[in-house]
Amino acid sequence: MINGAHVIIYSRDAEADRAFLRDVLGYHHVDAGHGWLIFRLPPAEVAVHPTEGETSHELFLKCDDLTATMADLAAKGVEFTVPVTEERWGLRTALRLPGGSDLGLYEPRHPVAI
Repeated sequence: MINGAHVIIYSRDAEADRAFLRDVLGYHHVDAGHGWLIFRLPPAEVAVHPTEGETSHELFLKCDDLTATMADLAAKGVEFTVPVTEERWGLRTALRLPGGSDLGLYEPRHPVAI
C-alpha cells in the first residue's frame, strides 16, 4: 500500500538549498548518508490540472497567512520573485531558493483536503 510521497527538487546548488530547507524553513530532516538530507514536509495535497502542452510538475508550499509568512521569511533574507497576486483559488507568490530556482507559496482560498 502506498504510504507517502517523495518530492525531488533539482538544484544548481543542492547544498545551499538543503541549508535553506533546514535553517530558514526549519524542516526536520534525517541524514540518509554522506550528508544527503531528506526533509519531512508538512501535510500535502495533490491536484491534477489539464494541459494540452508539455507536462510538468510544480511544488507550492501552503500557509494560513501569506502576508505574515512573507514577513517572517523576508526577515530571514528570503527573496520573493513575483508580486502577490490574487487568483480565484488563493493568494500566491514565489520565493527564490539559493540554488536559483523558484518555489511557489500560497494561501489557499479553496477547501483543503487536509
